[in-house]
Amino acid sequence: MAKIKCGVLGATGMVGQQYIKLLANHPWFEVTDVSASPQSAGKTYQDAVKDKWALDTPIPDNIKNLIVRDVQDYGKIPKDIGFVFSAVEMPNKDDIKAVENKYAELGIAVVSNNSVHRWTPDVPMLVAEINADHTKIIPIQQKKHNWKGFIAVKPNCSLQSYLTPLFALEKAGFKIDKLIITTLQASSGAGYPGVPSLDLIDNIVPYIGGEEEKSEKEPLKILGKIKDDVIVNDESIKISATCTRVPVTDGHTACVNVKFKDKVPSKEEIIKIWKDFKALPQELDLPFAPKQPIIYLEADNRPQPRKDRLNDKGMAVTVGRLRKDNVFDWKFVALSHNTIRGAAGGGILNAELLKAQGFIK
Repeated sequence: MAKIKCGVLGATGMVGQQYIKLLANHPWFEVTDVSASPQSAGKTYQDAVKDKWALDTPIPDNIKNLIVRDVQDYGKIPKDIGFVFSAVEMPNKDDIKAVENKYAELGIAVVSNNSVHRWTPDVPMLVAEINADHTKIIPIQQKKHNWKGFIAVKPNCSLQSYLTPLFALEKAGFKIDKLIITTLQASSGAGYPGVPSLDLIDNIVPYIGGEEEKSEKEPLKILGKIKDDVIVNDESIKISATCTRVPVTDGHTACVNVKFKDKVPSKEEIIKIWKDFKALPQELDLPFAPKQPIIYLEADNRPQPRKDRLNDKGMAVTVGRLRKDNVFDWKFVALSHNTIRGAAGGGILNAELLKAQGFIK
């Protein structure tokens, strides 16, 4: 089967580089177009990133000599690409929105990591195991905007460590009332060059701009329903989040306190729900889908970023320390890889889902 050709918008940045790495041997997709800022345009990819390549593997051979295109040079978009991953960075968010809109207008599917369309009412914000049905809004989106392409986005990396375990409990009939969440977020989440080293060595930074608002609001859209041609938030859950930056390279950890509405599950029930949880990506056997979306570890001192962030290709959520809460009902610690599951890997899984559902051809 011929692979679907795709592009990466913002290919020289941290998330763009991760896309390049993870897609190197993808069975369905092949990167044939890389684009970035005007400063990188016209250079080979390896020249454009020569001082910025931040990953632990070399640039794939088939990408090194691709000529970087200006992301806003729409006339030079290859005619044969089926879709693009968007990790483009610009000082003005309106400019990012305009770029993604233009690609959709030109008939190109946009699978985005950016935040600019997360609150657009007819744009699905996907966690593939949770709300795969939200892709049903895509034809509505296309009709409304008169686009031949479309836009689908993934949520902020911080919430992907804990939302799937919570969704699994909701799906099993244990409705959640309130959550208190404290995140310990890796330095790579700030991009490159990221947080100054002297701010993180021997230190914790107790503030990340915009993260707490995203952590409190984005889950409500993901858990919401399509109604009257828009995605309506699930306002039944109240979330209070504190987001911190810690001296960890990769892997976002979350400490979660949860209170249920009516029925409170036992510890044995919770662990069984997590271990048994499967969703559409697993049923479809998508290439980037973790075989076990939620991995529960019994040891008191797990999960740990260094030991557990790469579980199942870096795509699984690892959970531990489930115990009774003296104020709420239960509390636990959850971990996911922020630049794989939380960024490029999550975007790739979304693209696989969209292909399997017939939206990407």
